[in-house]
Amino acid sequence: MADNKDVIQARLLANIDDSYDKSEGSFFHDAEIPIAIELEKSYKEQEKQWDRGYADTATGIDLEKIVGDYGITRKIATKATSIVIATGTVGSLILKGDKVASDSIEFIFMENKIIDATLQVSVNVECEIEGVIGNIPIGAIKFFPVTLAGLVSVTNPNNISNGYDAETDKDLRTRYYEHIRTPATSGNKWHYRNWAKEVIGVGDAKVFPLWDKSNGKDGAGTVKVVIVNSNKSLVDTTLTNAVIEHIEEERPIGATVTVIGATGKTINITAKVPLATGYNISNIQQEFLKTLGGYLKDITFVNTYLSYAKLGNILLNTLGVLDYTDLKINNEISNIGLKDEEIPIIGTIQLEV
Repeated sequence: MADNKDVIQARLLANIDDSYDKSEGSFFHDAEIPIAIELEKSYKEQEKQWDRGYADTATGIDLEKIVGDYGITRKIATKATSIVIATGTVGSLILKGDKVASDSIEFIFMENKIIDATLQVSVNVECEIEGVIGNIPIGAIKFFPVTLAGLVSVTNPNNISNGYDAETDKDLRTRYYEHIRTPATSGNKWHYRNWAKEVIGVGDAKVFPLWDKSNGKDGAGTVKVVIVNSNKSLVDTTLTNAVIEHIEEERPIGATVTVIGATGKTINITAKVPLATGYNISNIQQEFLKTLGGYLKDITFVNTYLSYAKLGNILLNTLGVLDYTDLKINNEISNIGLKDEEIPIIGTIQLEV
């Protein structure tokens, strides 16, 4: 940490012979003040420049420049896309650019369609805004922000989960360190992991070499890559295909590569929680869900089990919770194991007073 102006001034004054008056208000004392101020600014600026030059402390564009020397680029944010089902009268037009919406976010029709005799049609839509804000559950899209002639209703028949925020500095830095610290070479497991994680939307990957023992060569030449998305959740076929395409461009000749999404293990939680005055169970459950979601992301593809003790600690540290009893995870009072290709997915959460 750079010295402040007082420390610098004291050092400057110490270099002046004591036969001169250096007390406050004297010529030498006051003359050194602006010098000390400017030196403090200079030292702080030097610190900033040092920080900008190292991956561990650089941020933003500075970090992008450092990792760019190794062919690594920040993954950009993407807009969530999906299909909606629109209903209406025969012959009603759906025009590219018209909008539908959930309670909080609007989506844009990406193509022109006409409602036929079935009185409904499937239409591709894209979220107006980039990032996870466009990830919404089944049935959340149900409005026309502006009345569209002949259209009666609209809904999304599936969860929408393919909107991704731009890669954070933390995640970009982690990927950079993985690139330079893991022995990725000649199509080994680290190479496949790095290739998978280069694809926009991929949050992590596990690689299983020699996995297909049924190929008559004891698995030689086969590689399985299991992926999760940037939200550390289940992937769709679009993302899986993107990873396959990218790896096919990079892999050594002769390798047979299988890319699949991780399997979700539903985590259901029940517990009784006495509450502090002024809190209600609905708010408590929402706060618990936020922290729980962060914990599940942290352990995805890292831990081999979900910790009962950790979950209890999260619940106990939820603001407004005084204690808890009868905590069960998937109806068990124990850790919940996760297989190699499994990731934890939040199921039902039932907290009772």
